[in-house]
Amino acid sequence: MGHVYRRPSARRDLIAHYRYLAENAGEAIADRFLSQAEASFDDLLKQPKMGAPLTLCRSELDGLRKWHVKDFDNVLIFYLPRPDGVLIVRVLHAARDWWGLFGIEA
Repeated sequence: MGHVYRRPSARRDLIAHYRYLAENAGEAIADRFLSQAEASFDDLLKQPKMGAPLTLCRSELDGLRKWHVKDFDNVLIFYLPRPDGVLIVRVLHAARDWWGLFGIEA
């Protein structure tokens, strides 16, 4: 089995989501979010092609795919399949302008 790698930006995203949920929905929900995010990362490790592929203008992110956190459908995981696992690039709320962030081609 491979490994789940996280970019520093993905770690920061997870912390920000946790803090927001802890402050606005309670620590139990925030803890469940982290648990479900980890479970989703493990699912991506087992089936790295299950996320939707994205067409980008930025070549350094060729192969980027999108999936959601289990039970938190408004939180998207952006990741790159790797021969030895998956690289979690960002974990963003769906309402955020992630199209512009990644330079998605229209």
